[in-house]
Parts: sequence; C-alpha cells; structure tokens
Amino acid sequence: MANVLDLRRRIRSVKNTRQITKAMKMVSAAKLRRAQERALAARPYAKMISSVLQSLTRRIEIYDPETGNLRHPLFMTRPEKRVLLIVVSGDKGFAGAFNANIMKAALQFIDAGGGKEFDVEAIGKKGRDLMRRRYPAAQFIQAAEQEVAPRSARTGLIELMPDMPGMLLKLEATRVFEFAQGIVSRYVHEEIDAAYIVYNEFKSVISQRVVVEKLLPLIEIGSQQLAGVVEPTVEERERAGEAAISSGIPLDAPDTAQADEEAKKFGTANVDYIYEQPAEELFNGLLPQYIASLLYHAMSESVAAEHAARMTAMDSATNNASEMIDAYTLQMNRVRQAAITKEIIEIVSGAAAV
Repeated sequence: MANVLDLRRRIRSVKNTRQITKAMKMVSAAKLRRAQERALAARPYAKMISSVLQSLTRRIEIYDPETGNLRHPLFMTRPEKRVLLIVVSGDKGFAGAFNANIMKAALQFIDAGGGKEFDVEAIGKKGRDLMRRRYPAAQFIQAAEQEVAPRSARTGLIELMPDMPGMLLKLEATRVFEFAQGIVSRYVHEEIDAAYIVYNEFKSVISQRVVVEKLLPLIEIGSQQLAGVVEPTVEERERAGEAAISSGIPLDAPDTAQADEEAKKFGTANVDYIYEQPAEELFNGLLPQYIASLLYHAMSESVAAEHAARMTAMDSATNNASEMIDAYTLQMNRVRQAAITKEIIEIVSGAAAV
C-alpha cells in the first residue's frame, strides 16, 4: 500500500498534467474560433461561384448539338478503374478519435473498391504516416516530351502519392488552387477516372460528421455528391457540447441562410447578365476555381473539426485528472488517518501496560 509521501507525489504529478491539458484546451478553443471564422469567411465565395456557374449553364451549350456529348471534360463520366482518394487528417495528435475516424472511413472506402486502382493523396501528417505503413509510394517516370507531366509506374493497386507537408498548418488559397489544378489536369488527361475526398465536415461543435465526397466528375454544380457518411454518437455530441460550453464556444452553427439565399438568387434569376468575356470561356475558366473552392472548404472545415476534437479530448483529460486528484487525496487522508490512529493506539497501549 502506498504511503503518504508516495500519494503526495502522485497528486503533484497529476496536478502538473492537469495544468498542461487545461492549457491545451484553452489554446484549442482559441484556434477553433479563428478556424470557424476562416471557414465561415470562405463560404460566400463558394456559394457565389456556384451561383455564377449555374447562371452560365443556362447561357451556353453544355451539350454538343451534333454528338450529344458534354463539351467540358470535367463533366465526362467513365468507368472508375483508377480513383484518386484525398484523405484530409490532422498534423498533430491528442485529438481523441478524430484521426482514427477519418482513416477508418478512408480504409473502408478503399476496401469496398474491389479491383480498382487507388492513388492516395494524404493531407496531414497522421494520415500520411499510417498510409506509408500500409501502402507503397508511387514511382514516377519522366515522359520523352518535356511538356508532358511525369506518369506513375504502378507497382500495386493502391499507391501513396508524394507528400504535401504543412498544407494544413498554414492553409493558403494559392497552394490549394495549385493542388486543384493538378487534380483537374490528371482527370482531363484521363490519368484518373474519379476523385474523392475524405474529411471531417464541420458545421458546429455538436454538428459534424466524417464524409466521403465525390469531387470529379461533376454531376450537378452546387450539390454535394456523398459516397459515405459517418455520424458521431450521442455521447460524443454531448461530450463535445459540454467542452464547448466550458470554453465559451457557441453550440449552434452561424446563421448564413440569408447570405445563401442572396447568392442563390444570382444563379436562379432570369436576368441576362453582361459578361466581359464570352460565357463559354468564363465557364471553362471558373470550373477549376470551383474545384479549388471545394477543396479549400473541406480543408478549412477539417482544421476546425480537429481543434474541436482536441478541445473536447483535453477537456475530458482535465476532468479525469481532477477525479484522480480527488481519489488520491481521499486515499492519502485515509492512510494518514490510519497512521495517526495506529500511533494513538500504541501510546494508549503503552500507557495501559505501565
């Protein structure tokens, strides 16, 4: 049985741990507020570009009148033999089951693919490390023509594409757009037949889920193409709500209904807008921007969800540390009281013997 000195050391150690977890919770809450503001600030752009594209679809011929085929290659559908899977995880740990849930959804999607070939783009250190242990890295060969990008020489059905370190630590629109351009180019040149992204969709602290969303080919502009959804449990939502309340984070998602309606009017209004460039040229130029906005939206919400998960995990760790301190304090008081009682009995027994 531990003595009083050992229990005091344990209590001091747990108190030090509680200070660390409480500080990490406060830092994650502050970062969550900024991440929420950034994700919210990016939504009007995404809504407006969708509305502009929807408006342009009524002013240009998407289908070729002679062949009946779609004019733009991003709308072309073909059998999914080679699929690009973008996995957006976190760069750091201490976030509970955040990274595990994302990787579980990604692996389930890969396993359900059967004999398809998968190119995995891991955004985030945690997902990249796990994928490195499971799948080989892609090997690239340079084409004879300098204008043609290097193509991968496949060694297996599932391969890990080159790293993109630090993208989530400092999320920049220009870098995301370059990443989107690479995906669009690969799809146009038929190097891939479809593109999916796995991420944690974040609306508020208690309203989030892990989704597998289809990016390419485009079916309908402005609508999500979900291939898989993993909802959180009731206990997880309640725990996240308690952590948010203790940190001063609002539970409800910001009301953007009015702004969404205003953006939707642009695409649905029967107004003949005047564009400086030809409508078809503008449509073709905005589609890569639309794909980039989808990627930026997914990454920004994933960053916010990671901070929310870390805040919840650190709040649970802080509460558990407080419970351990109470239990150790009670045990120490009992041990000390037992020692005092033993000394009193020895004194009384000695006095009685005399």
